[in-house]
Parts: sequence; C-alpha cells; structure tokens
Amino acid sequence: MLIPLRDTQPSYSRPIVTIILIAINVLVFLYEISLDPYSLNHLVAVYGVVPDHLRYSTLLTSMFLHGGWAHIGGNMLFLWIFGDNVEDVLGHFKFVLFYVACGLFAGLVQVLMNPYSRVPTIGASGAIAGVMGAYLLKFRKARVLTLVFFFFITFVEIPAPFLLVYWFIMQLFSGLGSIAYSQASQGGVAVWAHVGGFLVGILLIKIMGGRDRYSRRPQLHW
Repeated sequence: MLIPLRDTQPSYSRPIVTIILIAINVLVFLYEISLDPYSLNHLVAVYGVVPDHLRYSTLLTSMFLHGGWAHIGGNMLFLWIFGDNVEDVLGHFKFVLFYVACGLFAGLVQVLMNPYSRVPTIGASGAIAGVMGAYLLKFRKARVLTLVFFFFITFVEIPAPFLLVYWFIMQLFSGLGSIAYSQASQGGVAVWAHVGGFLVGILLIKIMGGRDRYSRRPQLHW
C-alpha cells in the first residue's frame, strides 16, 4: 500500500484555487455529516450522478460531495500534493477551467461506461485524476515522499511518474474488471471517472499550455 505525503517539486505562487477547492469540499462534507441518514441519502440522490436518469447539472454538483472521511481525506491529500504545481503552471483562472473540465468529462465517462446504473456517483476524484495526469506530463523528474505499507512500514521518495502510472494502471484494470459486474457490486467506486479524468488531464494540459515565466525557470523539473 502506497500513501503519498508530499512532492519535491517547489511551487512559485500561492495555490489560491487549490486551497479554495479544498475548503469548499471540506465545508460541504461537514454539512453532509451533520445530516440525518434520510436527509443525507436524499442529498446524494439529488446532487450525485445517477447514470440511469442523468441530470447534467449533477456532473458539477457531484464533484463536491464525498462518501466518508477516507474518501474526502484521500481526495484532498492528492489535490494538495499535485494541485499547487498544476495551478502554478496554468495560473489561477485557467486552473479553475481545467479542474472543472476534467471533473465534467470524468463524470461523462463514468456514465457512458455504466449507463444503466442507479447508484449515485460522488466525489472529486475524477477532477483530481485530471490534475494527476497533468502533473505526470509536466513534472516527470519530480519525486513523491510516500508512506509504504508492505511487510514493513517505511518512507520512500518514489519518482512521480512511477507512482502516477501505477495508480492509473490500477484504475484501468479495476475498470476493465468491473465491466463484467454491476456497478453495485463494485461498491460505487467510479474507476472509469478516474481513467477518463486522468487522460483528459493529459490532453488539456497540452492544449492549455503553461505560463511563459514558469517555463523559463531552470530549476523546475519538466
């Protein structure tokens, strides 16, 4: 088991958008856990993505809902580790567009791969997968301090490409395996949203590019 803790890539601007996104997600989650079970189920049913009767507005609203402490904790950790550098590359405004576009596309991929599912899909992981895809393309020489659980527990600096490609392959194989099963049997994990978000993140960072003053810094890992 691998848990990334921080990366070695410096960021040269304040990650305002990343911080705001984390704050919004945390505040929404705190509201979720304040609800009684019936109200919470209703909230998820209304604002989560339900492929069998899709409402396109939920592709956006579902990105700010989470299913538990581990769900939001993992998502926000990954967003914090990789989001600041991608925001630094794109600039604040373009990063907002990038993040939302990745999340929307990821949701659509999940719907296309499970069109008749009635299980609500929620979470920011599709958008964050896009951030990870962009990070892979822009910071190939970066390393990530990772907590490793195997037969022992240790801290290791792992090359970012290895960690990100490993994560993507795990999602891809989980998605391929889920084709033979119902969405319910997979516990509602939106693995195809992860795959779709990751790939569109790579594509969008190529299209949107980066700020010139960022690319001229020789000490950055490109």
